[in-house]
Amino acid sequence: MGVKRSLQGGGTLLGFLAEITMILSTATNYWIRFSGGHSGLWQECHHSICSNIPCQTTLAVTGACMVLATGFGIVGSVMGLRILCHEGDSRGQTTSATFFLCGLLLLIALTGYTVKNAWKNDVFFSWSYFSGWLALPFSILAGFCFLLADMILQSTDAISGFPVCL
Repeated sequence: MGVKRSLQGGGTLLGFLAEITMILSTATNYWIRFSGGHSGLWQECHHSICSNIPCQTTLAVTGACMVLATGFGIVGSVMGLRILCHEGDSRGQTTSATFFLCGLLLLIALTGYTVKNAWKNDVFFSWSYFSGWLALPFSILAGFCFLLADMILQSTDAISGFPVCL
């Protein structure tokens, strides 16, 4: 297994890790904790009684960006798996761009949520929120793995026609 295949395999693995943490973060209600309850993107729970959160612009943008990032993460993971299994064209740049877009959407969502809740008294960020931040480096590193693998593939194709005299 060469460097290119190792980078593609690592990118695929990082993409799946990012996907798992994004789904976990988006679907759970433990983004913040406060006395007597916890809250997520969709529901707020007080003393074990959960109710839907009324529409707020910041939460709507955060939720939309998280769902879009999760969708792009799924697309990137499938593209990476196809590249790894040689079923599709080697579109490493497209896969890389998909993971970078996923990272950008995560950054927008998590920064917006942080700005909204960072100054509140007696509010603490919880594990759902932190798993969203954990997905960010996984996604960006997956993008870099596929970008580097594609650069190796392009450089190998470029020099394959030249005679080498040692």
